[in-house]
Amino acid sequence: MMKPDNGRPPEAVYIHIPFCTNKCFYCDFNSYVLKDQPVMEYLQALDREMELTVQETPPGVIKTIFVGGGTPTVLKPDEMAYFLASVRKHFPDWDENIEFSMEANPGTTDIDKLKVMQEGGVNRVSFGVQAFQNELLSGIGRIHNVDDVYRSLENARAVGLTNLSVDLMFGLPNQTVDMLRESVRRALELGLPHYSIYSLKVEENTLFHTLFNKNKLPLPSEEDELEMYLLLMNEMEAAGYIQYEISNFAKPGMESRHNMTYWRNEDYYGLGAGAHGYIGRMRHMNIKGVNPYNEATRSGLPRLDTFGISEQEAMEDFMMVGLRMREGVSEQAFRAQFGKPLQEIFGAPLHKMLKAGLLEQSGGMYRLSKQGILFGNDVFGEFVGALTEI
Repeated sequence: MMKPDNGRPPEAVYIHIPFCTNKCFYCDFNSYVLKDQPVMEYLQALDREMELTVQETPPGVIKTIFVGGGTPTVLKPDEMAYFLASVRKHFPDWDENIEFSMEANPGTTDIDKLKVMQEGGVNRVSFGVQAFQNELLSGIGRIHNVDDVYRSLENARAVGLTNLSVDLMFGLPNQTVDMLRESVRRALELGLPHYSIYSLKVEENTLFHTLFNKNKLPLPSEEDELEMYLLLMNEMEAAGYIQYEISNFAKPGMESRHNMTYWRNEDYYGLGAGAHGYIGRMRHMNIKGVNPYNEATRSGLPRLDTFGISEQEAMEDFMMVGLRMREGVSEQAFRAQFGKPLQEIFGAPLHKMLKAGLLEQSGGMYRLSKQGILFGNDVFGEFVGALTEI
């Protein structure tokens, strides 16, 4: 039986639904076009994995559940109902303030489906909007248009879902600073509690990567991309949103509690094809393909790989993911997790980054400065391999 570090069972669950209506041009996630996929078989395999997982590591009170993909909302209402009942069966003990999030595509959320989601316990929906210009949306391979965005949000509110978030992207091909300004303005007009705003990364094995290598991907300049990031930080702050993590903005108290689990380097269950989990300093990665995953669950847990995380690696992870949050990393939390003072382990890089003005320190917390946010990756890199120099 797997025992978490702190003796408490994981309080967070991630579940992967790998199906999409189509593949976006920038996407390198473990996702498959829905047509002709064995969806119900997959949901039954997921049910088996949940059953085996809770036998190995019994759950306690679950505080957050996050269903990602793919596009979980491509499930038909009856499939969605089966899936949500399955989750409730294997993880029955929910915190009274559970945050149960599901990713959604604006083109796949009619009233009937949202009703099934809401009745099955989902109380937070994150819509992949990406932009408010139809020409940009078709240029990145999205199947929805701007009208779908408004209709989907209206449908969600109609069934009583109010904890809603939208994702936007910047640095897209042919996107201008003015286009982003317009997208941010229209997003803020929706008055939602939460926004995630990501910069485009050109990942291998995507159409964009192929085009990039052929010099056929008209990306904004670095100067424009920096201007875009500064613009969105300023607009969000002016509208009363707190940048609680490098790419995430929320009204006070409306932060994504599930994602905080990752950024605090805490344990979580990871279920589904290609999903990652982290329990008791052990990471696992599941088999990626749908049919191989389905098959593997018939004879045990569908693991592709399971490996221990050394104390050194866990400490580095703690710093790298923790500094993504605006609150930063806490000396107290570090000592609680590792039994050692933070300064003793990472004194050199902390001092160097404080001196460079990229980190700031107050009340037992180290966090990125305003300048540090713009150079986050450089700061995080200082903590990788830092222990070998001690």
